[in-house]
Amino acid sequence: MSNKIARLDLGMLAYPAAMRLMDHLAAARRRDEIGDLLLLVQHPPVITLGQGGGYEDVVVAPGVLQRLGLSVVPTERGGRATYHGPGQLVVYPILRLPRGQLHDYVYRLEETVLQLLAEYHLPAERLEGQPGVWLGDEKIAAIGVAARGGVTTHGLALNIDPVLAHFDYIIPCGLADKGVTSLSRLLDRPLNFEAVTADFVRIFSRVFGREVSQGLLEAPWLIAPAPQGRMVETIDLWLDNARLHTVCEEALCPNLGECWARGTATFMILGDICTRHCRFCAVRVGRPFAPDPAEPERLAQTAARMGLRHVVVTSVARDDLPDGGAAHFVSVIEALRRHCPQAAVEILTPDFGGRLSALQQVLSARPDVFNHNLETVARLYPLVQPRKAYSRALGVLTQARRAGLVTKSGLMLGLGEQRSEVLAALRDLRRAGCEILTLGQYLQPTPRHLPVAEYIHPAEFAWYEEEAKSLGFKAVAAGPLVRSSYHAAEVRQLVESPLAV
Repeated sequence: MSNKIARLDLGMLAYPAAMRLMDHLAAARRRDEIGDLLLLVQHPPVITLGQGGGYEDVVVAPGVLQRLGLSVVPTERGGRATYHGPGQLVVYPILRLPRGQLHDYVYRLEETVLQLLAEYHLPAERLEGQPGVWLGDEKIAAIGVAARGGVTTHGLALNIDPVLAHFDYIIPCGLADKGVTSLSRLLDRPLNFEAVTADFVRIFSRVFGREVSQGLLEAPWLIAPAPQGRMVETIDLWLDNARLHTVCEEALCPNLGECWARGTATFMILGDICTRHCRFCAVRVGRPFAPDPAEPERLAQTAARMGLRHVVVTSVARDDLPDGGAAHFVSVIEALRRHCPQAAVEILTPDFGGRLSALQQVLSARPDVFNHNLETVARLYPLVQPRKAYSRALGVLTQARRAGLVTKSGLMLGLGEQRSEVLAALRDLRRAGCEILTLGQYLQPTPRHLPVAEYIHPAEFAWYEEEAKSLGFKAVAAGPLVRSSYHAAEVRQLVESPLAV
């Protein structure tokens, strides 16, 4: 057994979504595809029911709960009714336990909280026959665990500074003669949630004798085929002869070998020098050359020679041009219509510097798919792409959808985002009318670029795909090696044939 446990911060995540993620990761742990994990989360207000108790522990009518925005969710954990809400640290360890160690595991969870409270000079204790941590007749931490196939799920909830009045809607843990308290109430002062969480993780590591790391720092599943074979050599020769660039090469895409072997490539127009300084991208930055007016014809002729039925075209950002390169995009689309009338045209555009007239010019050319990548969550924009605005990216997609085009966007994961932030970004994309989504693992292209904060396991990508489809995306491609144009033709077909989704 590895001595490391990976800590995953989920942020403020709805209870059902967190349960689905926990189930995906626990299944992967049972298959030994992943090591032990520690999920840390806050939930929006929710009442959960364990296997030991039902709706009889809820003391207000369902209509009252509905007006208060509280749902009631049955679970597979032990215990009876409990409440989760903001200000409460909820911990879901996904650990492989030796046979017969479940009671010792619960004891260690309690011990972690006891030692944490001792650092705050609070005399907490256990109560015989009542799992959890208590101060007199008031519970400060509830514990309800489950284990299947030797792997734990669910865990504990520590009241740091929740709204204690919400516990009045239930009989907590079925104990009508007991109360509930919080760390903030006992200390009679506000607390820094993140600081208390850090203290909990530190003590958890000590009690369990395991090192807790921030995220998955290794990814043995990230293996891409090397570019080789006759088709790869042929495409490379065609592109060289036509003096064309591909994002496959310029951005060091890990799928180059697979895609080129299948006879597909993503053309990159307007040169290979970008005017932006995004900290994730391997494309060169500097002062670009003037657009080549012959490039659209050469690109379309090469696409025809390759026999492509789905052509993807992207570009560097050209903030040096009055229209951001919009007219050049239009010329490429028109040339492809002439030379490859059978092919669908997908474009992946920059934001044209916020110039609405430039964007409208491209939309009027009616590409079959309009792609503009959100790239990351709102909080990380200043770090990841400081010269681009989150709201502007959503506005570009909104305009494209209003124009009646099929819209597409994508995010990189592993830059330090919380899972709740990713889901918030997906909801923003749906409000903008985005229909196709790609989610992939960020990989550091060179030591000068942002480091990988964590690796996302394929089981988690499967969870993201389910969550995205539940939000209404018509097609989703999610996986460690997925990129914006990965299997673009197949993904577009899912939109045209929604029953296949």
